[in-house]
Amino acid sequence: MNTSWTSTTERPAMRDPGDPLAALDPWSEDLARERAHALGIELTETHLHILHALRENFRAHPDAHAREVLECMECIAAPDGNKRHLYALFPGGPVRQACELAGLPVPPGASDPSFGNVM
Repeated sequence: MNTSWTSTTERPAMRDPGDPLAALDPWSEDLARERAHALGIELTETHLHILHALRENFRAHPDAHAREVLECMECIAAPDGNKRHLYALFPGGPVRQACELAGLPVPPGASDPSFGNVM
């Protein structure tokens, strides 16, 4: 998985119709920043790293359940903390809010508070 992103947008030259991301609305870091700002969140490099990793995870596993998405996020955030750290980054619920900021559909099971929805 590529962990260094130099562009502030994700715009492939040609979309692969087999790519699950191709069916979604266009996404960019700038759009994520706008959405986050509306929620009172200032996106950091850690946020962006998680959002990009979630998009890559969605590309590989578009039908993942909220538990699997949360486990992915915990692995990504491991150097900086654990689930508590994820709630600090995404106070509206790590799975639900991170997926929304990443321009991804909220996975099944995300309405369960233990899987990242505190609304």
